[in-house]
Amino acid sequence: YIAEMLRGVIFDMDGTLVDSRLDFALIRKDLGLGEDDRVLEAIEQLNNPAEQDRLRGILYRHERAGAECATLMPGAQEFLEELTRRDIRCAIFTRNAREITELTLSRLNLHFDTIVARDDAPPKPDPSGLHLICERWQCRPDEVIYIGDYRFDLEAGARAGIRTMLYAPTTPDFEHDATEILKNFSDFWDLTRKEFT
Repeated sequence: YIAEMLRGVIFDMDGTLVDSRLDFALIRKDLGLGEDDRVLEAIEQLNNPAEQDRLRGILYRHERAGAECATLMPGAQEFLEELTRRDIRCAIFTRNAREITELTLSRLNLHFDTIVARDDAPPKPDPSGLHLICERWQCRPDEVIYIGDYRFDLEAGARAGIRTMLYAPTTPDFEHDATEILKNFSDFWDLTRKEFT
């Protein structure tokens, strides 16, 4: 009952499709950042290239450890298979590095025709990566859905004019910022039935 109007689903990776067990509080501590600092932005704002490289190395070690222990979220495999069966395209838009993203997906035997990582576009909440995916797919923002687990995903989706679902099996403190909440991937079809029939 999903009509041709839905042409693609874009996923955040960590915390949405996969559980990388990344401890962002520990990452910020190891980087010497405050608990409210945005990791990538804080590193970019430094005026010391050597210090930037040192901090990027620390971040990379955390991300690589996450990639090597990542597991699929419950129901993710079945959901991806169903999207493929319905001929709905799938992409990844992540704040992670491309190398780490590809390592994670390869380990879990996941294949996406489009991946936009922080090497390819400004990191979320900048919406440029979502625009880039739509351009590559030659589709309009209202023909795709973006699924993510954090407020950056909600903000990027809103700024791109793309319908965005908050993947939240548990209740985050920013749940009220989401217009739609996806508790389980199997609920996706009920949430989209009204629009795409």
